[in-house]
Amino acid sequence: MLPHLDAAYNLSRWLMRDGEAAEDVLQEAMVRALTYFSSFKGVNPRAWLLQIVRNTAYGSMALNRGVETVPITDENGEGIAELISYDDDPETALLRARESRQVRALVADLPVELRETLVLREFEECSYKEIAEATQTPIGTVMSRLWRARQLLARAATAEALP
Repeated sequence: MLPHLDAAYNLSRWLMRDGEAAEDVLQEAMVRALTYFSSFKGVNPRAWLLQIVRNTAYGSMALNRGVETVPITDENGEGIAELISYDDDPETALLRARESRQVRALVADLPVELRETLVLREFEECSYKEIAEATQTPIGTVMSRLWRARQLLARAATAEALP
């Protein structure tokens, strides 16, 4: 399971939209995975682990429905130190950080089923089959969700670019 820990955290982070909640979900998912590892009979441990993370995140969201969190940053995401590559000059680093924040905000605004599919495909580079296994949906549904997510992102990016 350890080789897939980063992918599991990334999925948890995108689903929960909060670092601390994502860590809690990941910890619970790993406990479940290690507890039931002896019963694993599949061929793809990555998809199996991501499915456990997904189910744990959804369970946590249902449990915490109605709980409101207060962000420690302002609406621009500023207030927490960001890691910036020192290979770039300050202006380029600022532009990259701003673009990265904008992309993260656009992805975060997607509906959860589209967001999880997009994150698994584009950020975690999962195959359609792995995504289908992790989300327990048919491959056609995965392809449809991915298409819709990309369309919504393109429209939102275009609308944001217009003055």
